[in-house]
Amino acid sequence: MHPDLVSVLRCPVCGDSLSLQARTATCPRGHAYDLAKQGYLNLLPSASTGIEGDSAEMIEARSTFLSSGFYAPIRDALIAQTTGEGLVVEVGAGTAYYLAGVVAASPGRSGLALDVSRYAARRAAKVDPQRIGSVICDAWRELPVRDGAAQVVINVFAPRNAQEMARILAPGGSLLVVTPNQAHLSELVEVLGMVRVDEEKERRLAESLAGSFEQVGSESVEVVMRLDHPAVERLVTMTPSARHLQAGELAERIAVLADLVEVTLSVTLSSWRTA
Repeated sequence: MHPDLVSVLRCPVCGDSLSLQARTATCPRGHAYDLAKQGYLNLLPSASTGIEGDSAEMIEARSTFLSSGFYAPIRDALIAQTTGEGLVVEVGAGTAYYLAGVVAASPGRSGLALDVSRYAARRAAKVDPQRIGSVICDAWRELPVRDGAAQVVINVFAPRNAQEMARILAPGGSLLVVTPNQAHLSELVEVLGMVRVDEEKERRLAESLAGSFEQVGSESVEVVMRLDHPAVERLVTMTPSARHLQAGELAERIAVLADLVEVTLSVTLSSWRTA
């Protein structure tokens, strides 16, 4: 991880700034965190060490599925909504697919990929080590990022800690949130036993951000994907729905689908400013 990216982080124990010496990030009070050999930094508080993140299987499926370009319309919409330069932080970044696209769109941008999964952190650390730093942390606790360090915060299908996201945003910065609509993957939900999208998703999003943010824009991203059976399997495996299916059950359900099935990608990209 580049030293400049470590310098925008803060110690999860005392909140002091971190600096990188050799392969160890330290704060003025002596708390130290070694870079993993894969290049990420583990700043997960001890109180969160038992939290469950995405498994190696889920991350492998996500990496392969996203690299096929099926969710590129989401990434393209995020790029179009991101202006200016500076630090972009993605909370719940996974493999950093979306973050990498936004950072690559401007030479003046850098990024931090925050995720609780060590398997996700390993992938994100390899994307662009000079411009994107990968950090393990708990989105529901204090984020290990300095106050006002980010020009943009991205949140795609991930947990949202409104107060913390507002804290790390610079004045005038933007929060970009991607949430699924009722039509999202609707062709697969019933057949494959996937988790349904909450009908109150939009209202709950507004309530969760109220007091910290005010909405300034919203757009719908909707396309039809044509997926073969391996792509469908990877799509399901990379989502929380995979945890609700027994081994072998998913393959049996996919087998009843057409060889190429049309599946709707339908999400809302909303933009927010600090209140």
